[in-house]
Amino acid sequence: MPELHPTPGVGAVIMEDGRLLLIRRGRGAFLGYWAVPGGRQRHGETMREAVAREVLEETGLTVDVGDVVWAGDIMDEAQPPAYHYTVVDFAATPTGGHLEAGDDAAEVRWVPMAEVRAMRLTPTMNNLLDQIGL
Repeated sequence: MPELHPTPGVGAVIMEDGRLLLIRRGRGAFLGYWAVPGGRQRHGETMREAVAREVLEETGLTVDVGDVVWAGDIMDEAQPPAYHYTVVDFAATPTGGHLEAGDDAAEVRWVPMAEVRAMRLTPTMNNLLDQIGL
């Protein structure tokens, strides 16, 4: 059996006017759950480049990528297919584009901060929200 390794991933924490930008996952792990925009980092792509690309693909927005705000692992070895993502989330600021769900995002929405935890969130979202003080 080949040796398995985690897959690198990134996410974007985009806050504006007391709201957090979330996407509802349209495929893959945690289908139908809400999370910050993000995805897999490609070979030859920096993490910041991956954040900007993923945000554009999933939300239609261009962003300036800032500092790291959270890092952790998303894994499930119990259910086939097993997966393990090592994810780094960055702060990001919108600079343009038109908000529209795309790629593997079924929906994209600005969610008031007070309502974020009431959403059906992916498991690591609560760790991220704790880290950023929401």
